[in-house]
Amino acid sequence: MDYFVNMNGIDVHAYYSEKAINEILIPLLEKLTAMQKEKNRRILVMLAAPPGAGKSTLASFLQKLSEEREELTDIQAIGMDGFHRRQEYLLSHTTVRDGQEVRMVDIKGAPVTFDLDLFTEQIRRLFKEEKVFWPSYDRHLHNPVEDAILVERKIVFLEGNYLLLEEDGWRNLKDMADYTVFITADEDVLRDRLVDRKFKSGKEREVAEKFVDYSDMANVRLCLSKSSKADLTLYVDKIEMRIAK
Repeated sequence: MDYFVNMNGIDVHAYYSEKAINEILIPLLEKLTAMQKEKNRRILVMLAAPPGAGKSTLASFLQKLSEEREELTDIQAIGMDGFHRRQEYLLSHTTVRDGQEVRMVDIKGAPVTFDLDLFTEQIRRLFKEEKVFWPSYDRHLHNPVEDAILVERKIVFLEGNYLLLEEDGWRNLKDMADYTVFITADEDVLRDRLVDRKFKSGKEREVAEKFVDYSDMANVRLCLSKSSKADLTLYVDKIEMRIAK
């Protein structure tokens, strides 16, 4: 099935095979529906994946599938990208990487460039309040958009790179999830997707490749090597999705 959606200001075309939909995605939604009914409260699903793996698009597609089937509880897809620190902060602050002081804006997307404390506080609100406003991220503005989404559904599908990261502060996030999903993929596939995404957001291809190789691929390797085990792990390549063994 072809799926067209605008994600963070960029038009995206994704394809999900009937096999993946019927054997992976619908059963996942059925499982979450049953879990929510059993717990009789809002449940939080965390979908983690390296940059370029298609997690935002998949979360959006799962929301669409849940809305199309009466037997499923509607899910609400949200992301952690709205908790990027603002561009002006990243331009004026530095951090240390590989023993060298670097501008945060030059490694935007790394864990240190997110406001983890605010993110954690907002996740906790999902369990305390029936309606919670949530930020999004606009890749053309290069900044978060505050209160962009009103979260009010019983199944919340939160996607982000570092939701399962085994590092101080980040590893505590998993404890708040009712169910976890991880997407893995080969590094070369992810690099191609990331370069294409940067190009579509207005970067020249040479500039896009340089940023991806310096910044994004370091985050890709971090996610692939230091994410904890999820309840469900999916593997994606250029054409298909399957459950990882």
